[in-house]
Amino acid sequence: MMRQGARNLARRFSRLAAAAETAAAAPRMPAFDHVPLPYDGPSAAEIARKRAEYLSPSLFHFYSKPLNIVEGKRQYLYDEHGRRYLDAFAGIATVCCGHCHPDVVDAITAQARRLQHSTVLYLNHAIADFAEALASKLPGDLKVVFFTNSGTEANELAILMARLYTGSHDIISLRNSYHGNAAGTMGATAQKNWKFNVVQSGVHHAVNPDPYRGAFGSDAEKYARDVQEIIEFGTTGQVAGFISEAIQGVGGIVEVSPGYLPLAYEKVRNAGGLCIADEVQAGFARVGSHFWGFETHGVVPDIVTMAKGIGNGIPLGAVVTTPEIAQVLTRRCYFNTFGGNPLCTAGGLAVLKVLEKERLQENAFVVGSYLKDRLRGLQEKHEIIGDVRGTGFILGVELVTDRQLKTPAKEEICHAMEHMKDMGVLVGKGGFYGNVFRITPPLCFSKEDADFFVEVMDVALSKL
Repeated sequence: MMRQGARNLARRFSRLAAAAETAAAAPRMPAFDHVPLPYDGPSAAEIARKRAEYLSPSLFHFYSKPLNIVEGKRQYLYDEHGRRYLDAFAGIATVCCGHCHPDVVDAITAQARRLQHSTVLYLNHAIADFAEALASKLPGDLKVVFFTNSGTEANELAILMARLYTGSHDIISLRNSYHGNAAGTMGATAQKNWKFNVVQSGVHHAVNPDPYRGAFGSDAEKYARDVQEIIEFGTTGQVAGFISEAIQGVGGIVEVSPGYLPLAYEKVRNAGGLCIADEVQAGFARVGSHFWGFETHGVVPDIVTMAKGIGNGIPLGAVVTTPEIAQVLTRRCYFNTFGGNPLCTAGGLAVLKVLEKERLQENAFVVGSYLKDRLRGLQEKHEIIGDVRGTGFILGVELVTDRQLKTPAKEEICHAMEHMKDMGVLVGKGGFYGNVFRITPPLCFSKEDADFFVEVMDVALSKL
């Protein structure tokens, strides 16, 4: 009994010593003029107990000891003890303007005081104003907006519209993609990690045009040939549509090969299909060089879906298409109780205004390019970094234990994330093997933040 107590004491001192060593080695976080409010709510342990008892067992969390995040301001988050963390994940590429941006908060609260909810059966200017502003951000004839509550709902609706408009059922998506977790979108999703054994009909998954792990490297023509073969050998020759992200988010920040989307779009349209751009993660200025990810490939989709950054954290999504395609939903009654409610659309309009006023797209391009260059410098230093990719503020760093074999460093990335959290940095991870850092910060991230992030990652990787 005494030996066990001694061992426990030794382990405790060891952990304290390790924590002290980490704190001593940690780079200095940039100064920030904000004092969090005192927190008098339940502890992390109490919340975890309630979560285990009352919430779905499917919920998971990062870190061996999950954080209790109680406040956010711009690019920073605060835990129950008032400790500040640099947020490099932004609630999965969702917070674009920064946490609790005053303009967005003011728009939401002003609308809440006046009218929280009515119904689209009545008129209200908030939904119309936002739809007009949103349509102005899209090219061509993409100007009819359907509001939803999430990206999954948006993609479900887009797939439905493609099937109704074309009279065909077959959808083509890319392997390694993620488009949602409802019936239709789960079918379009192409990773076993996110799929249940339920009926998912009429979806064909094309070879992923992944320049790093793909079968054909960056050869866009070979990948596009697979789309053509799917049409010829897997369908009647007529398809409903093709859905893809310009940069796969959940899939590990995978940029599709340059030149691929124009070729794939051409083949799908020749087969009577519509082209759907899933901009749930890459949209709303996150790529920096453009407002939408698809624009970096020089294509114009028939339908665009969006969520996440559209509301800076508000439950809001949208489908934008042409007037002609939009007509298909008049064949029956299409209705969404909360889609486009005044509260969310007032907040969404405020987000667009902040993006323009604070030139956050330009910041995503300038600081994102700087951050990517610095991450490539880390790649030269650390053999465990196999690839650095992405653009703007949607960046990926893939960890491998062998660069030649590209063996996924699954355990190592978890250890690195723990070290980074201990030094005050929160970052995401993803990819099929769970070995890719997903770096998707709020678009107000500064060069000083980028330097701090890279220095922390450097220290963390050095500890592996």
